[in-house]
Amino acid sequence: MGVVSLSFDLPIASVRSQPASQTATVQFPQADKNQLTQLLQQAPQLQQQPWPQLLQTLAAKFEGATYKGGLLDQSPKEELVLSLSQFDCVLFVETVLAIARTLTVENPSPQVFSNAVQTQRYRQGQMQGYCSRLHYFSDWIADNQRRGLVENITPALGGIPLNKSLNFMSQHRQSYPQLQNQANWQCIQAVETRLQALPLHYIPQAQIRKIESSLKPGDIIAVATAVPGLDVTHTGLVYQTPNQTKGLIHASPGGSVRIASDLATYVANVDQSIGIIVARPQNPQQ
Repeated sequence: MGVVSLSFDLPIASVRSQPASQTATVQFPQADKNQLTQLLQQAPQLQQQPWPQLLQTLAAKFEGATYKGGLLDQSPKEELVLSLSQFDCVLFVETVLAIARTLTVENPSPQVFSNAVQTQRYRQGQMQGYCSRLHYFSDWIADNQRRGLVENITPALGGIPLNKSLNFMSQHRQSYPQLQNQANWQCIQAVETRLQALPLHYIPQAQIRKIESSLKPGDIIAVATAVPGLDVTHTGLVYQTPNQTKGLIHASPGGSVRIASDLATYVANVDQSIGIIVARPQNPQQ
């Protein structure tokens, strides 16, 4: 599912341009860029929606889009990969959040979107090679929280400590082509060492229904796992159904972006899941 590696396959036809970092290459399929431009033309209508509803509206626009793994890891050199037609679970979350933030600026554009994705995906918002990518989702949440982009509300919802060391990548070096590079390998080990000091919390499966009423549309849901060395195996966004229950909209390894109508039931059926971590995207205008 690609949560640890944030990996996705790269479409053949793409646009190459330079983002804010002059050393980075952007990969953005032309058809997807056109789709984004058309979506941004709806800004006057979309900007009128409350922030949680905007997140849900944008997420729903991608229902049925293809699930595709490996997109971020096709090039030996780290590149800023953008997609509106193919996702894995983390890329889907990043894309929805980046479009929503793009719509809050006076002149939304593909460049603003590109910068927003980079800001979310890399440590301190700076793309400086493979190791600067926030591979572990708990690290993604913590780094984005430090910069005011999300808030980890898991402790406030009654989350309990998740006592484990995050070392899955270093323990499975053979599964990550970029870790065959010694510098990347040593850097990831250093990241994992630093993450030992990061407090981790999760809401156990049995408590999910009790906290569902506190969830808002667009809240980020990360499925906590019993897999050794790993924090999260899947991500998505809270989807409020027409009857006001809480579901999950996500890029499913089953093949596409889809809506699971019942959040608690979905999480219970994820292999080796133990509960959820919840982060709330922050409205840039507040």
